[in-house]
Amino acid sequence: MTGPINRRDTLRLAGAAALTGLLVRPSWAQASAKVVVIGAGYGGAACARYLRRIAPEIEVTLVEQNSSFVTCPFSNTVLGGIGDMTDITFGFDALAADGITLITARAEGIDPASRTVTLADGTTLSYDRLVVSPGIDIKYGAIDGYDEAAAEIMPHAWKAGPQTALLRAQLEAMDDGGTVIIAAPGNPYRCPPGPYERASLIAGYLAASKPKSKVIILDAKDTFSKQALFTAAWEELYPGMIEWVSFADGGEVTAVDPAGMTVETLFDSYGGDVINIIPPQRAGSLVIAAGLSNGGDWCEVDGGTFESRVAPGIHLLGDAIMSGDMPKSGFSASAQGRVCAYAIAALLRDQAPPSPSMINTCYSLVAADYGIAVSDVFRVDATGAIKKVDGAGGVSPLAADRAFRQDEANYARGQYQSLTADLFG
Repeated sequence: MTGPINRRDTLRLAGAAALTGLLVRPSWAQASAKVVVIGAGYGGAACARYLRRIAPEIEVTLVEQNSSFVTCPFSNTVLGGIGDMTDITFGFDALAADGITLITARAEGIDPASRTVTLADGTTLSYDRLVVSPGIDIKYGAIDGYDEAAAEIMPHAWKAGPQTALLRAQLEAMDDGGTVIIAAPGNPYRCPPGPYERASLIAGYLAASKPKSKVIILDAKDTFSKQALFTAAWEELYPGMIEWVSFADGGEVTAVDPAGMTVETLFDSYGGDVINIIPPQRAGSLVIAAGLSNGGDWCEVDGGTFESRVAPGIHLLGDAIMSGDMPKSGFSASAQGRVCAYAIAALLRDQAPPSPSMINTCYSLVAADYGIAVSDVFRVDATGAIKKVDGAGGVSPLAADRAFRQDEANYARGQYQSLTADLFG
């Protein structure tokens, strides 16, 4: 059956072509090769699982300190009351069934010189190649007064799990007529459109249950991802409920007072009944301590293999890296994990790694039945930098009917379900 190919079909075909181009020639890797993967999130799980599929002779050990993975994608549905914590929580049985050795422990240290990883109990693991996908850590102290204790009063919920449940409980307990403040950070940070999806879904909950309430977004930026789509949706769905204060208008939060439930900006003081501080972030502390960020907040990698720029034999994935034009997202991390798996298989076979193409498709829910999206295609240039392909991808049309927005919401759920099923079974 033939017919016109729309934007989603194009992306599906591009993804299939990208994977086909990544197939490694069917020769055996080093029989004794050992690959250790730290972190079983989107990047680490994808790398471990695909490496076992394409090179089953390689010993793959996956180190993860938690017994389950709670996804940041779709955690905003929990805050908006249209999802549950169980919906975003996944175990690792499928990974173990693939023949991956799963170790539930915290990785304490990395020694690039000896090619070893030390676990919290003192166990040492040796590796031929190491993959680290540590996610982000919060930069406590970057906002005056915001520390771990303050996060129990003004939750960030930017690491999904207990913080997500805490913020949801605060929203449920808030009286009608209350004010929710969301402080959005400056770039770069995990999930660029995330704060605005969060504001949208919280507003949806408030509109249905506490309609006298409002949401104020205090922003450290003057623009944000999918801004025109979000603001148009807010005017349509939640008129007068969401207020956005840009950096230029004094939106950057500089200090917090958890006891008084107030935040300070350069120009004003704001009081809130529920305050969600999304502070500046950096790569996970494990890679910072190992020197893999070269003294900065993020790690630099070669985009063709995701091998560290400062430590040969170590590959870094996901939110912890600066990946050129590619945003920090779960979808990006999973794509990077697959590319990394094929690169490692080639390197252990003494072959040249394939040159990858990657796609990031980012959906946001503005309401349960209202989705918007942005998609981009990426290639790696001669310097190893990841660059957006001009003219590829695109955003949802600004002028679209509600049936189209419903379709986008359905695609968002379908993408999430297919991706988590692929990684976690």
